[in-house]
Amino acid sequence: MKSKFLFLFVAIGLLFGTTMQAHHSIGATYDGTKEIKLDGKLVQFLFRNPHSFVHIEAPDEKGDMQRWAVEWGGAGALGGQGVNRDTLKIGDQVVITGNPSRTAADHRLKMNTLRRPADGLTWGTKKGEVID
Repeated sequence: MKSKFLFLFVAIGLLFGTTMQAHHSIGATYDGTKEIKLDGKLVQFLFRNPHSFVHIEAPDEKGDMQRWAVEWGGAGALGGQGVNRDTLKIGDQVVITGNPSRTAADHRLKMNTLRRPADGLTWGTKKGEVID
């Protein structure tokens, strides 16, 4: 009888353990009270689910060049907004605004807006809003 309960407990743990994988909290990871602007060069674009990432080289607040990981929406959501895996190319100069990581040394950002000055591509702006 004891072994049946143990088996049931383990089975339930495995079943719910795989379906309840932690999805990080945006508020716990990023500081929504702050916004920073990065002007840099794209070094990697990961177009995927559950979140896409843009990696750029841009200076930090001290002026030192850093590689920033900028978290974006998932591929499905971005696709519905006209973004696809070919939208951004390595070497693109981009201006990104976003909420910084609560751990500054991580050099992470949650993307709020993106602009590519070369052709005027913008994402995350409201109608009539201009990103400088």
